[in-house]
Amino acid sequence: MLIVTTREFRANQKKYFDLAEKETVFVFRKNGKPISIRVANDDDIPSKEELMSIQRGLEDVRLGKTSDVNMEDIWASIL
Repeated sequence: MLIVTTREFRANQKKYFDLAEKETVFVFRKNGKPISIRVANDDDIPSKEELMSIQRGLEDVRLGKTSDVNMEDIWASIL
């Protein structure tokens, strides 16, 4: 794990992107939460089908195509 400031990161982006191949780099910001930089694994990247499914779900919510769920008997509400 490596911790750098935003100024240092901006000045040496390539260096820190290369380091992120081996370890997580945290960029600390003065007025915000730190940002972590790491290499994404194959499991971190959604497939085209997953992205399309999420997009359809968001569109359904936008159009009001939702169902009420009874939290007392959630399985009965889903099935």
